[in-house]
Amino acid sequence: MRGRDYGQRSRDVFVALWLGVTAIKCVLAARLPLFVDEAFYWQEGQHLAAAYSDLPGLTAWLARIGVGVGGEHAWALRTPFLLLAALLPWGVARLATREFGAAIGWQAATLTLLLPLAGTLGVLALPDVPMALATVLCLDAGARLLRRVDAKAVLELASGLMLGALSHYRFAAVIGIGALVLLSLPEGRRVLRDARVWVALMIGVLAWWPLMAWNFDNADAGLRFQLVDRHPWTLHWDGLWFVLVQTLLVTPLLLVAMALAAWRGLRDRSPVVRYLASCGSGLVLGFFVLGFFADNERVSFHWPLPGYLALLPLVPAVLAGWSRGWRNATWGLLAAALATALLYYAAVSVPAVRAQAAYRKWYPANFAGWDEVAEAVRGQLAKMPPGTRLVADNFKLGAELGFALDDARIAVLDHPLNHRHGRAPQLRLWRLEEAAPRAADDAPVLLVVGAADLKYRQLLDHYHALCAQFGPLPPPTTVNIDHGAQRFLMFDLSTPARDGACTTPAMAWIDMPAPGATVGRQFDVAGWAFKDGVGIVRVEVTLDDMPVATARYGKALPHVAEFWKISTDPTHPRVGFEARINLPPGSDGLHWLGLTLHGNDGSVEQWPQQRLQVAGAGD
Repeated sequence: MRGRDYGQRSRDVFVALWLGVTAIKCVLAARLPLFVDEAFYWQEGQHLAAAYSDLPGLTAWLARIGVGVGGEHAWALRTPFLLLAALLPWGVARLATREFGAAIGWQAATLTLLLPLAGTLGVLALPDVPMALATVLCLDAGARLLRRVDAKAVLELASGLMLGALSHYRFAAVIGIGALVLLSLPEGRRVLRDARVWVALMIGVLAWWPLMAWNFDNADAGLRFQLVDRHPWTLHWDGLWFVLVQTLLVTPLLLVAMALAAWRGLRDRSPVVRYLASCGSGLVLGFFVLGFFADNERVSFHWPLPGYLALLPLVPAVLAGWSRGWRNATWGLLAAALATALLYYAAVSVPAVRAQAAYRKWYPANFAGWDEVAEAVRGQLAKMPPGTRLVADNFKLGAELGFALDDARIAVLDHPLNHRHGRAPQLRLWRLEEAAPRAADDAPVLLVVGAADLKYRQLLDHYHALCAQFGPLPPPTTVNIDHGAQRFLMFDLSTPARDGACTTPAMAWIDMPAPGATVGRQFDVAGWAFKDGVGIVRVEVTLDDMPVATARYGKALPHVAEFWKISTDPTHPRVGFEARINLPPGSDGLHWLGLTLHGNDGSVEQWPQQRLQVAGAGD
């Protein structure tokens, strides 16, 4: 009786938490701006295919279903993923309850719900959602098959293998580790001798066929990116950061509990326990080791999640042996970690918070600015001739504008980001990546450039590449968002290209004061600015978007031209500026220091701003 009561209490706690967390995720999914990868999955969904350059087809299909039912809204795009994510802890509960009893089953489900990597799934429309569910299906099917091979278990295995194969390349790790574990267990080898299991395995193999066929038709471009191009495959100690991040995301106490569960499980008499412990430890350790050799530039903190899902059903038994204080600390840390992750998404969804985070390391650039630039593009297109073609300079901007403007055919230039994220082959297949779109039919073009999407030292090279495609660039319309942390330039190319030297947007830098510096109400500003092809005629210093001084321009700074070797500004080396700022009493506090750059071609460009603290003691 006491066991049933404990199991019922565990179930009640889980259901209450599940309802609350699911409701919070639904609200966040409705408010959060579209992440750049989500926008590209939407674009893939508008070009339905069996597979794509970056992923199998399922993520795009789910995105298409979401907007097809709910309309062109971020929450509609995410709805299928929210539904799949909501099923995940119930799948863990089903596995753990059958194998270890109701109390452990509902506790394992609660652990899954609170684990940040699993608990936040569905807020974004990402392939990790169906892949996590596929992992749980395969784990559950494997546990059932170890006890008895029957049609239901075989069907579940086939379903999980299909779902995983259609989700992501990374699911191959789940298959590989699972197969090795079954081969290592006597009971697993018995399972693999059953013909019905081989039917399920063959169904799973066939589910990879669309992806393999895509790679066969496209010179293995997707495989090369996933296995070769994105990874250095040399030892780098950034893997230590990977381990540290995992410790924070999983929480230290839960990570210790999972390690103990794996250690004990590998020696357990039960084949199911050994199976779960082997799968979980193999996947987690494999991804931890991979972190020292693989991609250290793109997000990879979510990779070990399948291994954690295998270990979580074993954790409640470990926690039962701990003192009440340690158990409470484990649950409390886990709840705090999930709350922190959800609060991050909540903060990112608030424009004012994003603006205050400008130029901080955690500034959410991939969430920021898309609505604002889309609104600016709509306004600019309204001023241009009918039939104007919209061209974005990279896949991120093209996909986000496409979603906002309901146009999945926005042309995109060849850009380093397209290659860095493995999207260039897909854009070419769609015939959207063009060398010089205006040459196709001489139609007017609105070119939109993401000036913050490249490292600053690469920006001038990019501008010169645009000149080579379009000729000297006309004065841009600048769209600065969050004080310029996100910055877009719009070029009206409705008139024929001009002859002459390459004319680019202005380049500038504030040498003094440093970003975040504290100054008095009287302080000096110094730096440099140039504009290739035409030069700068005037530099204004602004504070909170208001002009406060006109700088003295023309100071000789030879090192600027030495660094920017390709620069063609005719005034080099006299590109330095200086200004003395005098603020009135009452100006103390946080401000944003910026520049307005006036070019000899009539252009007026707002430069990104930097934080400045004014303290009256500096009078």
